[in-house]
Amino acid sequence: MAQGKFSDNSIRLRCSVCKHVNYTVHKNRKAVDRKIEYKKYCKWCKKSTVHKEAKK
Repeated sequence: MAQGKFSDNSIRLRCSVCKHVNYTVHKNRKAVDRKIEYKKYCKWCKKSTVHKEAKK
């Protein structure tokens, strides 16, 4: 089965308040070695919260 271009670089973002996994983003692992944090909207909390990189 052929793998996609971004299959190894995709990571999940987890809400820091309610711990739900809401988003999937791509990360260049060669250039970025820290954990990614974004402020995004959580539909369970119904507000913008910090979303951090989660384990697979």
